[in-house]
Amino acid sequence: MRKTAVYKHPLFLAHHTGKDHLEAAERLCCIYQELEREEIASRLFFPVFKKATTTSIKLNHTPEHVREVAATATHPASYLDADTRTSADSYEAALYAAGAVIDGINRLELKEIDNAFCLVRPPGHHAERNQSMGFCLFNNVAIGANWAVRKLGLERIMIIDWDLHHGNGTQKSFYRNDKVLYCSTHQYPFYPGSGALPESGEGRGRGYTVNIPLAGMAGDDEYARIFNELYVPLARAYQPQLILVSCGFDIMASEPLGSMQVTPAGVAYMTRVTLELAQELCDGKLLITLEGGYNLDNMRNGSLAVLTELHGAPLANYHPVYLTQQDVERFRSTTVESASLDQAMHWVKNWWNI
Repeated sequence: MRKTAVYKHPLFLAHHTGKDHLEAAERLCCIYQELEREEIASRLFFPVFKKATTTSIKLNHTPEHVREVAATATHPASYLDADTRTSADSYEAALYAAGAVIDGINRLELKEIDNAFCLVRPPGHHAERNQSMGFCLFNNVAIGANWAVRKLGLERIMIIDWDLHHGNGTQKSFYRNDKVLYCSTHQYPFYPGSGALPESGEGRGRGYTVNIPLAGMAGDDEYARIFNELYVPLARAYQPQLILVSCGFDIMASEPLGSMQVTPAGVAYMTRVTLELAQELCDGKLLITLEGGYNLDNMRNGSLAVLTELHGAPLANYHPVYLTQQDVERFRSTTVESASLDQAMHWVKNWWNI
């Protein structure tokens, strides 16, 4: 089986957002409880890692923004925007969240692990260069990608963002950059308002932003089709040296913030395809980091589905979320019809000539 690194830390639970806030510590508590079971813990690797330095954070964020977030460390409660609340430990938690992604990328490069899942808070993909927003303080995946480019010399990184919401911060980080191919599926129109199909990059980055805006109620078959018909040939055309995933479980059914209908099996299939692409194209180098998801059952079941696929076998007899070959063949042959999806995929395929 594969050596899957799982990044967790007590500080991720100490980032307090206030009573009744959706982005609460309970999102991780329900997952961490499963990871404490010996049957599961014995199959995974839990690295000791350091927090990111401010120098690393500034690879993606302005010094002024770093100072603004750091200033919250002396206050029991602060607001960086209407939705983004911090506590006294939030700044440290955010440093460790970015540090987890950096550590995972470094271990992948050194071949110390086969793949990684960063179960972190606060999330990151809405955080822009100079602004926290949408529950996000620093952009964890963008910091990690910038670090891989600047420190490891990588020239082609693919980011797949399957969170319910568009990752405006990640898109802006690489909008003029051809060293990162950013691909997002998201409910649209929806918060934060970005992610329309024509948003495809500028300058050297033209074409390296790929947005697939979806109406609500899209489920396993729609997402499977996107991966089968678009992400697989797109990745093969781009030839990434590293694949990063912004993973949001808010695309699953019964989420309070959206209306997508993905099941744990759908999450497992997206993970399976992404893992196979990493094995084919970049020596298996795949790191997944947590973004949204606010239904606790979805958080637990989605995380176990991802971890099972990364590990390569069921993690626990009482929770088998492993795809059978029959499941895989069904997803690979899906022909679900969608006029809006057809339009988006046609546009991208023409641009990339795939």
